[in-house]
Amino acid sequence: MKSKINVGVIFGGRSVENEISVITAQQAMAAIDTDKYDITPIYISKQGRWYTGQALMRSDNYKDMNRLYASCDEVYLRPVYGDNRLYKVRKPLFGSDVAATLDVILPALHGTNCEDGSFQGAVEMTGIPYAGCNVLASANGMDKITMKMILAQSGIPVVEYAWFSDKEWFDRREEVVGRVERTLQYPMIVKPADSGSSVGITAVHDREQLTEAVENAVSYSKRIIVERLVERLKEINCSVLGDYYECEASVCEAPVRSGEILSYADKYLGGGKSGKTGCGVKQSQGMRSTVREIPACLPDAATDFIRTTAVETFKTLGCDGVARIDFMIDEATDNIYVNEINTIPGSLSFYLWEATGVSFTELTERLIDIAFRRKRDSSFKTTSYKENIFNYTISGAKGAKLGSKSGGKI
Repeated sequence: MKSKINVGVIFGGRSVENEISVITAQQAMAAIDTDKYDITPIYISKQGRWYTGQALMRSDNYKDMNRLYASCDEVYLRPVYGDNRLYKVRKPLFGSDVAATLDVILPALHGTNCEDGSFQGAVEMTGIPYAGCNVLASANGMDKITMKMILAQSGIPVVEYAWFSDKEWFDRREEVVGRVERTLQYPMIVKPADSGSSVGITAVHDREQLTEAVENAVSYSKRIIVERLVERLKEINCSVLGDYYECEASVCEAPVRSGEILSYADKYLGGGKSGKTGCGVKQSQGMRSTVREIPACLPDAATDFIRTTAVETFKTLGCDGVARIDFMIDEATDNIYVNEINTIPGSLSFYLWEATGVSFTELTERLIDIAFRRKRDSSFKTTSYKENIFNYTISGAKGAKLGSKSGGKI
């Protein structure tokens, strides 16, 4: 009998979104078809240690982290291409030190050190197929400044912005404030360039608030972005599923916010509000507490533009897997802007795909298929040459002159 494919679901991480990642992973593991797949849960702690064990499958166990760690094995991946085994840190006196053999990885990680290409680069070293964006797309998608530069250059609309580094702020604060005020008018919104879940984001209406907001933002990131605050704002989200060549957009949603921006509390601590679907407001199970309107009540032309632009954004950044693109509608002008992309969206945006007709179980299966397809496609690309230049004669103090074995030129 053929053994099932073993899926390593990796979550947690050295990120302010660690707990949110746990929620995404719990939901994804519950959705995976266990008739087809085995699941190996792998939790990365806030200190960067990796653990595996069945206790990680239950969200209640995360209330006592020390007890949870004690019931799990600490593990690691070797950065050796072709080695897809997960090893125990503490090798047993008898038996194997292999905790699991992974056929594919489904990342459920969010935020800095996780979603920004760091994790993806580590897995690339092993050659294990993994779902979601590669290193380049992850890094560009995570950094709001780089993302806006790429999208603007490609003709995709983004709101006006200015940016600077934390070192500039510490050394030339007045100069930075002056530059921002010459570029933008109040009100503005201050954001860490590479943080998610609305962490460190503040709306400001004058210079004093701007200074306070930047002081907060630099504690999260070395690069800061300041944008024009769209006062008559309607936020719309749309998910895209597929790869950089062939992908499709989900229905749109309108998350409900309590203030000028969609806050961390709005996303994760919204309480048990409920309502109706369609053009009514409801609480979806995506990220558990967010109150949202699905599908978003929009004119057909606006819906079509957002879904088309979401696909264009996904392809422009070279994405794979599932992503969520967040839009802003300025209701004063009806202009629509791309706000940001989430390359590993909260809850993997399953609630948007369920509303589109794709079940969460089917979503996880398609993500796994995309991971295997990307691995297969990459195997046809040339990554090294068989020839060894050291088989040729090298002369000169710096080895600048190459010749053949017989002394001829090459």
